[in-house]
Amino acid sequence: MADEDQQAMDENRRAVQAAVDAELRLLDPEVRARPELVLELLDPEFTEVGVSGRRWDATSILTVTSGGSVSPESPVEVSEMSGTVLAPGIVHLTYFADNQGRRAWRSSLWRLTETGWRVFYHQGTLAADRG
Repeated sequence: MADEDQQAMDENRRAVQAAVDAELRLLDPEVRARPELVLELLDPEFTEVGVSGRRWDATSILTVTSGGSVSPESPVEVSEMSGTVLAPGIVHLTYFADNQGRRAWRSSLWRLTETGWRVFYHQGTLAADRG
């Protein structure tokens, strides 16, 4: 394998790991309970389609998280997380999440900005099973 190919693979691996780390941080109940920490991880153009079908933006997410709806005793259980680099500075993550029995497949697009990795788009789809 050429050095350039190995370097590109290493860069992709680092990008995916950075997005995974940021996603897990965003799922951390202690981070979610602090709007200023959530804001550090949301892209200014952030949108989400939640498992309810509701469309969210950064302002509405911050309103919910700052309203005391996040319980530090109830972390989201994450499994089967994987990621791929779609383009330089763009990572797509998929994973399974169980939030107090609410089970969903999740998908996030992360983009690298001047201030670090920020989630640009997120979607959750309720799951009847993991099959």
